[in-house]
Amino acid sequence: MSIFTGAGVAIITPFNDDDTVNYEEFGRIIDDQIANSTDAIIVCGTTGESSTMPDEEHVSVIKYCVDKVAGRVPVIAGTGSNCTREAVNMSKKAEEVGADGLLCVTPYYNKCTQDGLYEYYKAISDAVNIPIIMYNVPSRTGTTIQPETAVRIAKEVKNVVAIKEASGNITQMDDIIKNKPENFNVISGDDGITFPLITLGAVGVISVIGNAFPREFSRMTRLALQGDFANALTIHHRFTELFNLLFVDGNPAGVKSMLNAMGMIENKLRLPLVPTRITTFEAIRKVLNELNIKC
Repeated sequence: MSIFTGAGVAIITPFNDDDTVNYEEFGRIIDDQIANSTDAIIVCGTTGESSTMPDEEHVSVIKYCVDKVAGRVPVIAGTGSNCTREAVNMSKKAEEVGADGLLCVTPYYNKCTQDGLYEYYKAISDAVNIPIIMYNVPSRTGTTIQPETAVRIAKEVKNVVAIKEASGNITQMDDIIKNKPENFNVISGDDGITFPLITLGAVGVISVIGNAFPREFSRMTRLALQGDFANALTIHHRFTELFNLLFVDGNPAGVKSMLNAMGMIENKLRLPLVPTRITTFEAIRKVLNELNIKC
């Protein structure tokens, strides 16, 4: 079972000056994403600042996104936690409000074993009936899903249909692609390696830069999936400098800074996250100007 192929966006959550969610702006961003060919919307992930949201607000943001999208593309809700009970409860609530699938990051801080990871994903799977994407991002969590564990879960745990791979280890990703069951997908979790990973057999990306360039990045992904590597590579190379700049001061500070420079949002983050340094902001503006993007 595949939730989506192509370019899904790890959508930002816009905030008001009083730190509440700016739902009006959020709705406009969702409509803009769909109008510009985004294949899926991933809500309340890392880029959506879900770690700063109380549970009630977390569910409200997911529900608003589901209602606003209204079936036009799949909505995948971030529901992982370092507390398995919390991950199970949030996953059940996301399913109840209509999410099409779940993105479940590995437990963070705990540094559990590979058997612990297996039991974590099994517990979530046993509690819901919608597809689950594992999320491997050891630079943030301190834990990595080893290839053999990913393949074991893919084969044995119902509903787990894909892995978002952001380990930075392309050999590890290739091991999963080589040994996975046919009905299990690998999705890039890093814009900068999406093109090469698709050439190895990945089916798409959950993208940060897609917040600003949904049409272009969706086109790059589709061209690569169709085997038109020359044209896909041209688009990939157009954005390589931005891929790096967006993470100099962390995510989503970089992408919110870029969207602000483009006049799309107010540059509001929730503590402990803060806006990028002015030097990073100006470097982003410089690249946007070189790309002839209006700032």
